[in-house]
Amino acid sequence: MTFMRVAARRLPLTKRFVPGVQSPLQQRFASVSSGTQTAKASEDVRAQATKGATLPAPDPAADSATVAFIKERTPYMVPTYVRPAPIMIKGQGCYLWDMENRRYLDLTAGIAVNSLGHCDSEIAKIIAEQAETLIHASNLYHNAWTGALSKLLIELTRESGAMRDASQVFISNSGTEANEAAIKFARKVGRSLDPSGAKHEFVSFHNSFHGRTMGALSATPNPKYQTPFSPMVPGFKYGNYNDVAQLQELITDKTCGVIVEPIQGEGGVNVATPEFLAALRKRCDEVGAVLIFDEIQCGLSRTGSFWAHAHPSLKPASGEAAHPDILTTAKALGNGMPIGATIVSGKTVAEHIKTGDHGTTFGGNPLASRVAHHIVERLSSPELQKSVEAKSALFISGFKDLQKKYPEVISEIRGRGLILGVQLSKPYGAKASDLITAARERGMLIITAGDGCLRFVPPLNITEEQIKTSLRILEQALDAVVSKA
Repeated sequence: MTFMRVAARRLPLTKRFVPGVQSPLQQRFASVSSGTQTAKASEDVRAQATKGATLPAPDPAADSATVAFIKERTPYMVPTYVRPAPIMIKGQGCYLWDMENRRYLDLTAGIAVNSLGHCDSEIAKIIAEQAETLIHASNLYHNAWTGALSKLLIELTRESGAMRDASQVFISNSGTEANEAAIKFARKVGRSLDPSGAKHEFVSFHNSFHGRTMGALSATPNPKYQTPFSPMVPGFKYGNYNDVAQLQELITDKTCGVIVEPIQGEGGVNVATPEFLAALRKRCDEVGAVLIFDEIQCGLSRTGSFWAHAHPSLKPASGEAAHPDILTTAKALGNGMPIGATIVSGKTVAEHIKTGDHGTTFGGNPLASRVAHHIVERLSSPELQKSVEAKSALFISGFKDLQKKYPEVISEIRGRGLILGVQLSKPYGAKASDLITAARERGMLIITAGDGCLRFVPPLNITEEQIKTSLRILEQALDAVVSKA
């Protein structure tokens, strides 16, 4: 690894980042908005007064330059998302700024992606250096960083006390690709153990989310996602999360793989019980099935431990904590750079995967791999992990205070570390989107999960003062929405 660091220092340097430089988009917007600013001044004042003069970041008005900008471009985009009006053009640390220079405290972190915040200076420098050196050369050749990243992931995983048999890594471009590889690998193991093909069934769990490609989607039992694209890949069965009693019948000799999130992110920040994960491990061993832990959202120190399944809270009262045969990761791995990884066991999986069984054009490219190598080194820091625990306690304490103030609104607080959920009671579950809007217009970005759950996945380097600010904004949003209910 010393060689890699020395080599990196010798790479040609690019010009240093200048904070004052505007992107072409910002420059173009500035020219448009400056030409209309005076003419619209009185209209903007009236619009803000209508929405509430105290709102620091009201959504752009229908006649704003932002909305005009959106209307000009969205007809050319496939409408797969429903988005609010603000257009984000700049980020720094835990903050985002929109076109109209409104600032937002970002507790979404790009959906648990930007664990080191936006536009981190060290990451920006590495991207610039590598972009001038080598971005892509195809997987027909070795490059300096794919193997370095794979080695680092295996070493740190073992050192952390997680996935004891971690042996090899396949680098891809996203979380759904990481899960797609895991599904294929489990099917290959099943075919190796039973050449007849009978051992091909897959088990996943309700309220899970594993991705949008057809294999990962087939493991995501949500009619909203599956029905428009049915039929799904055959052979998938679904069970209830944290239900141990069902496993004997659910997982059989025909099962080649079981995929589960130690903490369900999209499904409502539901935490697996130690007993459930241990029972999964035991049953998979009994029938020769591959156990896959999807830690795309909850891994890489977001819970305060390097991998979520090794968090002390997931160790059962008796026996060992469950370890997977395959572990998938993405999101925080690139801090915004597209990358995913599938880590496989040397004992139960690696020997079955042969040359040609899987591949990728862009996965493991030098740019993404070098960035991820740097990020993994930083996210594995014991000091950072310890700080996650402290920040989590501060959030949870604040959430409990709000629960005392609004016992009829907040029914439960869930999660570990900095993947936290505030569950709204049934009468207020439908108000989740109103709370998201109220928080945004007061300068904070949060998202939902599952049915009526507010999800908090901020950058791991969020400060104590920013946490206190976020709790104040959440209280203001609750005051505004509950008073109208």
